[in-house]
Amino acid sequence: MKVMLFAAGLGTRLRPLTDTMPKAMVPVAGRPLIDIVLRHLIAQGATEVVVNVHHFAQQIVDFVTQHEWPVPVRISDETDELLNTGGGLRHAAPLFAQDGAPILIHNVDILSNAPIAAFYKQNLQADATLMVSQRDTQRYLLFDDDMRLRGWTNIATGEVKSPFDHIEVDKLQRYAFSGIHMFSPRLFDLMAGRPAAFPIMDFYLEACAKADIRGYVQPDLHLLDVGKLNTLHEAESFVRELGL
Repeated sequence: MKVMLFAAGLGTRLRPLTDTMPKAMVPVAGRPLIDIVLRHLIAQGATEVVVNVHHFAQQIVDFVTQHEWPVPVRISDETDELLNTGGGLRHAAPLFAQDGAPILIHNVDILSNAPIAAFYKQNLQADATLMVSQRDTQRYLLFDDDMRLRGWTNIATGEVKSPFDHIEVDKLQRYAFSGIHMFSPRLFDLMAGRPAAFPIMDFYLEACAKADIRGYVQPDLHLLDVGKLNTLHEAESFVRELGL
């Protein structure tokens, strides 16, 4: 299982901690976030990992290189320019084995009980598969009855994004995105012409008219975004509870 671990973000929601360190190095239960998430992904079957870096990049590079890992862990350097999620993935592509297998994408500030190994094995055929769940939020991805991605909506503002004309939001299923997804290298061709930096979700919302991009509903998903100061205490309990 190839894994892209997004760790390049500025971590602005975790200030003042991230005034002196990247969010990947913020400690939870006495360990840097990247150590918790990286070891969890390896335990779930990761065979190679690429970590992108930008904000206080050298701290992450030092941490990765100073530890021994049972699988290759490579660094995708974005110190010159933060490339966002889509651009970051495209920039990291040459660092992966060129075997056509999907890339599992995970954020460094997400903790969950998601069965990553099972999710990966069950979703090898689509061009992309987004792990979703039934969760109360303002922003939802929209899917048809076959769980093919059709758009996105913000129910608070009524905004809708979709490449399809006359989309009927009320007739589509809506689910919350987990931040965990699978990406087939087949999709890199559809990224041609995009700027160096772009969000991968914007790409998905355009590419779903041309490619097989699906949702996978993960039941009983317990997910914690550790991107805010007020979640750090909860994160410590979460890590201990799940044995991460």
